[in-house]
Amino acid sequence: MSIHTADPEKAPVLAPDVVAEPASGETSASESEKKPPPGVLAVAEGFVPPDGGAVAWMQVFAMFLICTISWGTPSAFGVYQLYYVDTLRLTQSKVSWIGSMQFLLTYGMCTASGRLADAGYIKSTIAVGAFLTVFGTFMTSLGSEYWHFFLSQGVCVGLGLGTMFMPPLAVASSYFTTRRTMALTCAATGTSIGSVIFPSMIQYLIPQVGFGWAVRVTAFFSLACTGTALLLLKPRLRPRKSGPLVEWSSFKEPPYLLYSIGVFLLYWALFFGSFYINSFARNIIGFSTIDSVQLLLLSNGMSIPARPVAGYIANWHVGAMNTYIVSNIGFGIVTLAWIAVHDRAGMYVLAIFFGLANGVCQGLFLASMASLTSDPRKMGTRMGMVHTIVGFATLAGPPTAGAIIDSSGGKYTYAQIWAGLLIMVATGLFVSSRIAKTGLVWKVKI
Repeated sequence: MSIHTADPEKAPVLAPDVVAEPASGETSASESEKKPPPGVLAVAEGFVPPDGGAVAWMQVFAMFLICTISWGTPSAFGVYQLYYVDTLRLTQSKVSWIGSMQFLLTYGMCTASGRLADAGYIKSTIAVGAFLTVFGTFMTSLGSEYWHFFLSQGVCVGLGLGTMFMPPLAVASSYFTTRRTMALTCAATGTSIGSVIFPSMIQYLIPQVGFGWAVRVTAFFSLACTGTALLLLKPRLRPRKSGPLVEWSSFKEPPYLLYSIGVFLLYWALFFGSFYINSFARNIIGFSTIDSVQLLLLSNGMSIPARPVAGYIANWHVGAMNTYIVSNIGFGIVTLAWIAVHDRAGMYVLAIFFGLANGVCQGLFLASMASLTSDPRKMGTRMGMVHTIVGFATLAGPPTAGAIIDSSGGKYTYAQIWAGLLIMVATGLFVSSRIAKTGLVWKVKI
């Protein structure tokens, strides 16, 4: 499929080392002016993504490695939270600010790194992000006071994670059209892998080698993953040098605006479980510290098979946005069902379903966002803008939950209600975004 462009200067052009594939046939002017179906990227004249092949899937693997670090690192904060509360003798809400600041900067930097990716600064941006991540992690291993951890882990590592995340996403997206949802979901599985690896390393290495060396091991692991990703990445699109850092006109599009508000509310509550499921198990149910961390690992591990399965269903049968809406309904139900858990068996069942629902929601975030973006040259910028919005939600989310728990005398009920209702309201906004994109047509793949 090709889309006619009146002004050839506005059409994306391949990098000099990329040869454009010939069109398969003539297309009339009336046909070329038709809009692409919902959820399908516009394929501009002179740019035909391979939609597969060894090089394309190497880009997916590179994105997988970056996701392993970018989101596996913050997902381990539940283990750090228990260690800091026990070691520094601080309240839950105060310690949560370290993790929340890390999440804010991880998401918040995506607007700048996304625009840099569109401008062609792929590898240099990743290299800067990798340096900040590794350096901040090493500094965390040397910390002894609250402000040490806040600056090194919260600020420095957060800046690094956000800086290196968007470029591989923009590159991988440019290699796929019909298989894009499946590719991005498979790459996002790295988040789940990292969510198991990082908490495991911290939890089980601390008794063996101490906190400092346990954290340093994660730094070396991050260095290996980011270095490999840099070697594999091969940008395909010619850089888009001109254009604003923030495309405010995007918010004039109802689907994009409604989606942006929805993800803000969703991510305000999304990491409530990741931060507090192990502390709930220990303080309310009576789990030991080791058993409570194993519960977190179980929850994170369940999202590993959930992501590619959801990606397959979304890509070939239902559509990313449709699957995303259904998964958020399930996530809201699971979060509200947490209120009824009062024993160890219930905690294990909750951890399984929470991990499945959370994994699908996070795994389809990128693909559902991509379904609302028709111009591949703007993918990095638009996704970066949404990630920045999400960053402010993640900054406020865990401390809000911690404040609710502290003000309730250590009880979690009101925090659980707060999180579950926020997810349900967000789902309603996603439904509205879908209707704004497709109209009142239910049997459409988007």
